[in-house]
Amino acid sequence: MSWLIKNTIKEYRENELGGDVFPPGLRHSVAFIYPNVYHLGMSNLGMHILYQMINARGDSACERFFLPDAKLIKEHEKTRTPLLSMESMRPLSDFDVIFVMLSFELDYDNLLKVLDLGNVKLRAKDRNSREPLLIIGGPCATFNPEPLSQVADAFVIGEGEETVQRILDEIYAGDTKADRLERLCQIPGVYVPSFYEANYDEDGNFVGLVPTGKAPNKIARQWVKDIDAYPHTSVILTDKTEFEDMYIVEVARGCGRHCRFCMASYCFRKPRPRKLENILADIANRPERTKKVGLMGAAVSDHPDIKKLTTYLVEQGVSFSVASLRADTLDETMCEALANSGQRTMTVAPEAGSERMRAAINKGITEEHIYRACSLAAGAGMRNIKLYYMIGLPGEEDIDIEETVEMIKRVRKKMDEVGNKGELVISVNGFVPKPFTPYQWAPLCNVKTLKRRFKMLNDGLKKDKRIKLITESLKETVVQAILARGDRKMGDALLEAHESGQNLKSVLKMRGIDADELAERELQPGQVLPWSHLDMGVTEDYMIKELARSQEGKFTPMCFDNCTRCGVCKR
Repeated sequence: MSWLIKNTIKEYRENELGGDVFPPGLRHSVAFIYPNVYHLGMSNLGMHILYQMINARGDSACERFFLPDAKLIKEHEKTRTPLLSMESMRPLSDFDVIFVMLSFELDYDNLLKVLDLGNVKLRAKDRNSREPLLIIGGPCATFNPEPLSQVADAFVIGEGEETVQRILDEIYAGDTKADRLERLCQIPGVYVPSFYEANYDEDGNFVGLVPTGKAPNKIARQWVKDIDAYPHTSVILTDKTEFEDMYIVEVARGCGRHCRFCMASYCFRKPRPRKLENILADIANRPERTKKVGLMGAAVSDHPDIKKLTTYLVEQGVSFSVASLRADTLDETMCEALANSGQRTMTVAPEAGSERMRAAINKGITEEHIYRACSLAAGAGMRNIKLYYMIGLPGEEDIDIEETVEMIKRVRKKMDEVGNKGELVISVNGFVPKPFTPYQWAPLCNVKTLKRRFKMLNDGLKKDKRIKLITESLKETVVQAILARGDRKMGDALLEAHESGQNLKSVLKMRGIDADELAERELQPGQVLPWSHLDMGVTEDYMIKELARSQEGKFTPMCFDNCTRCGVCKR
C-alpha cells in the first residue's frame, strides 16, 4: 500500500469529527461514492443523511469513497494501489454494495475513473454475483439515467431515504445477482436498466424502451412526505471542505416557485418545511466544534418560520449562512443576521437581465428587488454583491443581452449610491435544457451565438474594473447538454471516450456526430424521450401549457399560494 495514499486518508480522518468505523465482518459492507474530490463531496448533505441511515440499520457499515486529486490519481496508478475507503482503507471492489450520489453530468467520467481506480468493472453485465452491485442515485439518476444505464445495476429514481432501505433489504435477501435484480425491479422508484430493451428506428433515432419480464412500464419517482421522520443534518465535521466545520441543517425540501428551467420546481414541487422546533433542537444539540450553521434547502427563505429561525440564531449568537435566498424575500433582519455571521457577499440570482426574459422563465423578481437587496446588504455591512445569470434561454435575443449589461451597470450605480464600494461579481452560465421541465424540448442555443453574447457582456462591462465577470466553459456547456438529454448510445460513446482516453466530442465526431449540432437539436412534444419511462408526477400536457405561458410571458403563481394541480403533489 502506498505510504502517500495511506497518510492522506489518515490526515483526512484525523481532521474529522463524527463518522462510524465498525469491526470488519460484523456487518454487510456498503460503499458510498461521491464522484468528485473530498473537498466537494463532504459538502453534500444527501451523502451525510444516507450515511447515517445506512449505519443506523445495525446490519450495514457504510464507508466513503471520493475521487482523488490529480497527484493521488498518479500515485494510485504508479503503485497499483486500489481506491481505499475513508473509514477502514478497504478496497472498493471488496464491498457488497456500492451506492453513488450523482448530482452533475460533468461527474459522469469522474465516476468511471473512481470505478477504474477501485478495480470495479465498468459495465454491469461484466460483474458477477461475487462482485458488488452498483446503485446510482441523485438528481442525474432521477431525471435521465440512460447515459449510465450500462454502468449501473440499478438507479434510485427520486429521494432515497425510504428506497435505499428497501434496496438493502432485498439485496441481503437474494442469493444470485439475477435474483437480487429481480427483487430490486419490484421496488417502487427503482429502475433496473438490464430489464429494458432500447429500440431505435431505421435512422437510428431512439423510439422507446420495452420492459422485459416483470419490469414495470413506468417507474415513479419517490419523495418523502414527512422529512422530519429522517436525519436532516450533517454527521461528520471537517475543516477540509467547502463548508469548513459547518453544521448543515436541512430546513425544507421542494420548491413551489415554478421557475421553468428548474427540474426541482417540476419534480419535487410541493414545499415541505421542517417543523421549527425540530430545526431548533438540531441547532441546540450541534457539536461544540461547529463554527457555523448552514441552513440548507431548495428555497430556504420561503420557510414559513424563517424570520423566527433567524431571530433565534441572532439572539443565541449563532453564526449561520443560507444556501438560497430570493431577492423578493430579503429583509433588514435577515441581512443584518447574515452580516453578523461573517457573510461579506450578498448573492442573488436574477437569472435573466431583461424583464421580458424574467417573465418568460417565471422568475418572479424585479429589478427593484435587486436594488433593495443592494441597499439592505450595504446597510448591514456586506460589501460585495454577486449576481447569477443564464444566457441562451429559449426566446432570448441580442436585445436581452444589451438589457442585461445595462441592468448590471444600474446595479453598480445603485451600490455606489448607497455607499457600497465593494466588488460586483457577475457569474454567467449558458442555459442547458433539462428533462422534465417545459424547456426539455428546447435546443441549446447555437454555440457561435453564445460566444458572441458572452463577448457582448464582456465588451459592455470591461470598462468598469469594479465589475468582475465570470463565465462558464462553452465546451463544458455542450457536454452537459448532450449528457442531460442523452440515450444509451450516448452511454456507449461515454464509455468509449473514457476507455480510449479521448474526450466525448472527439468520439462522437468519429461516429459521424457533431456534438454542437446534437446539443442544438430541438425535440418535439409527443416525441418519445430517453426519460419517457419515468414518472415525475407532472404530465406532458401541463409542461406544454407552461411552455406556452413562457412564450406569452405569463406568470404562474407559487403553488402554495394557488395550486396549479400539476399532479406532482398528487392532490
